[in-house]
Amino acid sequence: MGYDVSFHPISKLEIQTWYFDMMKDDTKIDALASEYGIEGFYKEKYRDTVRIGQETANSENFDKTHSYYIATVQGFFRAFYYARGSAFSFLIEKKPEYRRYTEEWRSILGRDIANPVENIIIENYCGGVYIPAEQVIQLLSDYEEDAEIRHDIRDIFDAGFHKVFLKALGVPKELGTGLLEATEVIEPDPLNLNASLMLFKPLSLRYGRPAALCRHCHAADR
Repeated sequence: MGYDVSFHPISKLEIQTWYFDMMKDDTKIDALASEYGIEGFYKEKYRDTVRIGQETANSENFDKTHSYYIATVQGFFRAFYYARGSAFSFLIEKKPEYRRYTEEWRSILGRDIANPVENIIIENYCGGVYIPAEQVIQLLSDYEEDAEIRHDIRDIFDAGFHKVFLKALGVPKELGTGLLEATEVIEPDPLNLNASLMLFKPLSLRYGRPAALCRHCHAADR
C-alpha cells in the first residue's frame, strides 16, 4: 500500500489548544468551534476525534494515535497540503542528518510522554515528523542556497511534489507556525480531487469535504 501524505501548518500552541486542552475538557469544543466557524457536521467530527484521543491507552503508539489525530484536527481549522507517496520522513530514513530540521514530541509538548513514540512515519494512518517554525525558515533558506539539499528534496518529492512541499513550508513561514506531516488523513480520488474524502480510520468513518474549501486539502500546482 502506498502513502497519501499530507502536510499540516500548526503551531505548538495550537497543538495544545486545539487538541490536548480539548481532551482535558471537551465541553470547550463548542466555544472554540464557534470562534473558528466550524459548524454542524464538522464540529461533531472534531468532537469525535477528541473523544477517540481521550480513549487512547498509554500503551498505544503516539504517532499512530495522538499525532495522527492532531493532523486530523488541524484540517478543521486551516488548509493542508497533499503529496502522494512523498514525505520528509522518507528523506530522513534515507539520510538521517535531515532529522536536524525536526523536533521530537517530548520537546514540542515540554513533558514526558507515556506512549511509545518514533517521531516519524512508521506506517499508514500515522503522524510523521514535526518541523518547528524556526526550522521551517531554515529549511527553506537551505533549499535555496544548498544544491545538495535541493537535489535531495526533489529526489524524495518526485513527480513535481517538491513544489507542493515547498508551498506547504511557505504557509507556516508566513503564519509563524510549524509543519506536521501525516499519512491517510485524506483519501484522494485522483480523477476528482474535489470529491476526495477525509478519512478517520479509528471511527471507521469517511466524511467528505470539498478539497477546494479553505479548511481542507490543497494538492497545489505541480
